[in-house]
Amino acid sequence: MPATPQATVTNWKQSLPRFALLGTVTLLAACASVIPKGGKETASTSTSPTNVIATDKDRHRVALLLPLSGPDADVGESIANATTLALLDTKNSSIRMTTYDTSQGLAAATQKAVADGNRLILGPLRGDDVLGVAALARPAKIPVISYSNDIGVAGQNVFLMGHLPHQSIDRVVRYARGQGMARFGAIVPKSVYGQRAGASLGLSVKDAGGTLVSIQEADATAAGYDAAAKKLAKSGKIDAVLIADSGRVAMATVPAIRKHGLKTAKILGTDLWNTDGSLSNSVPMRGAVFASVADGFYKQYAEKYRVRFGKAPLRLSSLGYDSVLLVARVAQNWKLGSAFPVDRLIDPEGFIGIDGSFRFMPSGLSERTLEVQEIRAGQFVTVESAPKTFLPKQ
Repeated sequence: MPATPQATVTNWKQSLPRFALLGTVTLLAACASVIPKGGKETASTSTSPTNVIATDKDRHRVALLLPLSGPDADVGESIANATTLALLDTKNSSIRMTTYDTSQGLAAATQKAVADGNRLILGPLRGDDVLGVAALARPAKIPVISYSNDIGVAGQNVFLMGHLPHQSIDRVVRYARGQGMARFGAIVPKSVYGQRAGASLGLSVKDAGGTLVSIQEADATAAGYDAAAKKLAKSGKIDAVLIADSGRVAMATVPAIRKHGLKTAKILGTDLWNTDGSLSNSVPMRGAVFASVADGFYKQYAEKYRVRFGKAPLRLSSLGYDSVLLVARVAQNWKLGSAFPVDRLIDPEGFIGIDGSFRFMPSGLSERTLEVQEIRAGQFVTVESAPKTFLPKQ
């Protein structure tokens, strides 16, 4: 039997007259409360964390399911800290957030979150855990907003905050077509992610009126990247090559692509590259482009985070911040004691956060407005801004 997870409670008693949009001074204004690291908060009038679920009925109870120990603790801590910062910045009086450490047992954490009367679950982190959480939350009619990007777990009141790879692939392909590139190739990992990326590329290239020349799978080794690049180069003329993998893999693969003959092919990437600042210092990567959420608000958020927690946030932590902004907005019309109004999540106008505009589809997948960035010496430069509006829902 897994150990019962410790619950830590965030309880804010200051009022917020209205939901403030990002980009305003008020939303990211400094707050005076002292917040310990790791997402374990104290009330502004207390000197120690509150670990007992109160019986008050004047707040909406929201559970945060994240790993706060173990191999994913750094990611879990950064997201938890981000939710703390968002609660401080919004000064919302109606949300009571309790953190449950999933590393002490996913089922136990979820069962306790349900038993404590939470009406919404934020988390978990990994797609592999989402179905387990949803199976326990669904009988209690508790929706789940996960930080995963695994499209296979969405639906039936499970919504994904994670950035979805197929959207960044489609965005960068359409940008490349607009620049006159017509023949596409790709190197993808030998994994489910790689299979999905390849399928997404095929659909995007077809919809954009281009030609898909070849997709090569690569083992996660230098020899694997070289072999894939060699096969790709033998496939014929290619204008643009998508590397559907991390920035680290891209930096190892591009020299092989050039060595085997694709000297001028444009290198394309996904939003995974936005988490790797070392790309900007890689000479072979200069001129490559990728689609991602905009970074303008993130820089302001990162500075606020650094001041409060004494270190830089992980890039994915913005998902935690934005999930709280979303809940704060929905809470304006959420009747106390009632179920979370799931229908509000699929508002076609969407929401705005650190990562720009986003909205949920009835399928549980999120849709985001993405910009295209180019890697230049020491920096990422926006070469095509994110759309200002969403297309009508299909």
